[in-house]
Amino acid sequence: MHGTTARKQNRSRRGAAVAAVVGASLVLAACGSTKDTGAASAEGGGSGKVGVILPLLTSPFWQSYNDYVPKMAESEDVDTLKTVNSNSDPSQQITDINNQLNQGVKGLVVAPLDSAAIEAGLDQAERKGVPVVAVDVAPDKGKVAMVVRANNVAYGEKACQYLGEQIPSGKVVQIMGDLASVNGRDRSEAFRACVKKDFPKLKVLEIPAKWESDTAASKLDTLLNANPDIKGIYMQAGGVYLAPTLQTLKSKGMLKKAGQAGHITIVSNDGIPQEFDAIRKGEIDATVSQPADLYAKYGMYYIKAAMEGKKFQPGPTDHDSTIVKLPSGILEDQLPAPLVTKDNVDDPKLWGNTVK
Repeated sequence: MHGTTARKQNRSRRGAAVAAVVGASLVLAACGSTKDTGAASAEGGGSGKVGVILPLLTSPFWQSYNDYVPKMAESEDVDTLKTVNSNSDPSQQITDINNQLNQGVKGLVVAPLDSAAIEAGLDQAERKGVPVVAVDVAPDKGKVAMVVRANNVAYGEKACQYLGEQIPSGKVVQIMGDLASVNGRDRSEAFRACVKKDFPKLKVLEIPAKWESDTAASKLDTLLNANPDIKGIYMQAGGVYLAPTLQTLKSKGMLKKAGQAGHITIVSNDGIPQEFDAIRKGEIDATVSQPADLYAKYGMYYIKAAMEGKKFQPGPTDHDSTIVKLPSGILEDQLPAPLVTKDNVDDPKLWGNTVK
């Protein structure tokens, strides 16, 4: 889950983990219409409207995802309603799900704000026989046909490895996401464990920022006052944390470009154009590109499959990803998320280079 701009998102979010789903077939057919020609359910029939619920729109990441949705829906022959923005409010997201169900949608693609709270909406959808695909965040409980998500453990590990290779010893800061989200927990725990195992000379300082830009800025300012000797920063969401982090460093005279004395090595997560520009300027050093385009594409891909009654098994896919079964039994398509540095930041295949 990500966002940007200094808009405060003070919402309470609760625990996270995974839900439950079954698997069977390996292949998804590419044909078939999902125009609204009759009833459909997880048991069969691929026709009907699909609702798409966004977590927020104050982030370049989610703005890009929102822009990709109609394009990918058309390419996958899925008939979607206009997207709905839950505006960073988990309670509103449940209301949005119920509203979409009351409009008679035959499928839902939802990016959960809260891994635990989303269960209420998923239960409503299951009672009505409406399949759901979760994007970006896995639910704790409740039935989903598939989770479309990159490997967030790998995000934390890649950030750790990059910082560890650049910094032999000293203090590094982890600006964490919401620990009520499985994404925030996966990244935080993976980064922490990797540093402990592979780079024991690094000392990790942590800022719980809950995907809130204002919180990140104020807590980073306080931390830097007490620790002016930090050497690295890991931002778990560039969309939320990039601008406030750079501004805070600049205000303290600590924003030095790569190669300059006193440069603080910074690695991020998201892959938004603003991060790429910051890499080019030498303000930050790397980011893990979370695939907004593929989230939209395979959200449509799997909801169409679910509406047609198709199921999947763990294993490699035909689109360079791997479907895994998580401990609770839920299936997750873990899409590729490459590390971006100055060496490959201009790669035209990166989605961040395809949007304005």
